[in-house]
Amino acid sequence: MSIKKWWKEGIVYQIYPRSFQDTSGNGVGDLQGIIHRLDYIKSLGVDIIWLNPVYESPNDDNGYDISDYQAIMKEFGSMEDFDALLAGMKSRDLKLVMDLVVNHSSDEHKWFQESKSSRDNPYRDYYHWWPAEKGTPPKRWSYFDVDENAWKYDAQTDAYYLHYFSVKQPDLKWENPKVRQEIYQMMDFWFQKGVDGFRMDVIPFISKDILFPELPEKYKGDFVSYYAEGPKLHEYLQEMNREVLSKYDVMTVGEAPGVTIDNALDLVGEDRNELNMFFHFDLMSLDRKPGTVFEMNPEKWKLSQFKEIHSRWDQAFQSDGWGSMFLSNHDFPRSVSRWGNDHPDHWHASATMLQTFLLTMRGTPYFYFGDEIGMTNVRFDQIEQYLSLIHI
Repeated sequence: MSIKKWWKEGIVYQIYPRSFQDTSGNGVGDLQGIIHRLDYIKSLGVDIIWLNPVYESPNDDNGYDISDYQAIMKEFGSMEDFDALLAGMKSRDLKLVMDLVVNHSSDEHKWFQESKSSRDNPYRDYYHWWPAEKGTPPKRWSYFDVDENAWKYDAQTDAYYLHYFSVKQPDLKWENPKVRQEIYQMMDFWFQKGVDGFRMDVIPFISKDILFPELPEKYKGDFVSYYAEGPKLHEYLQEMNREVLSKYDVMTVGEAPGVTIDNALDLVGEDRNELNMFFHFDLMSLDRKPGTVFEMNPEKWKLSQFKEIHSRWDQAFQSDGWGSMFLSNHDFPRSVSRWGNDHPDHWHASATMLQTFLLTMRGTPYFYFGDEIGMTNVRFDQIEQYLSLIHI
């Protein structure tokens, strides 16, 4: 039987701070901009704000490359601004969920700077290294470029480091208990401040087989599923629950590429003590070009497929676990342009239909800021104006 929890009753409003509201005049949204809009956000009827990363970062991957997990990026403001935001939210009975990015850090994080300085540095084992004398490391693919190897050679110590994402995002070695304790202490820091939960970035990827064997044949065309089935994933998440999460009344949602209906309840079953819910990517992959991660083929999906995916996942959580509902976020095109019709004659009806759909399905609904006004993909006049071609 489903247990009543506040995160099952709440509506989530995702804010990408960089493009929300700028109050300093530098063209970058900031924490003060969010503070100024709290009354508006409350008026929408939402209960929870999910804030994309605002931590200190060199910004190679829009803040998902973190160089200090307990500091605020200066472009967004200060820790005092963050505290003011949190206080303003608490006074309006709004909860705050932050991004937790712990599969990898920035290569400018002090841990990695120490790790790469020498092979005998105490931080060496905070990351995955492959000594060059062992030969070329077994093939692993970069999530950002499926043709790129996820091992980067570093001449300073004559070794390769692992990066499932950008070369500036080395993967943390969760197999080292010191790394895990550092992460749990960091999570506790934010919970002590009053944060109400975390959206956990690519959380199924944290566990690796540290022998790095050749990929089994069945995964050769689907490395994402292999990354999501690390040998100690559930052990680490259950430890995280014991060490930190169980001490607070908080919400967790995992970004879970590679997770399927077959193993969904391993993550969110009520007796598993791992996550509350996760984002699956069956819908987001519906119009994806084969062999790519983000490239879209918008003419290649049918309404019957859209319905089947949602029905299948709804049934998966009928008696156990809990689902999340989303149609767009910072990684994907606007929902009206992708799943509806953004023509001037039809965008309003499309937006109304799509947001009503989110609110009437079982599972916690997530709205991307701008959904409430039916925001569509931007239309520039020249191709050079687009920073992300997949959103055209």
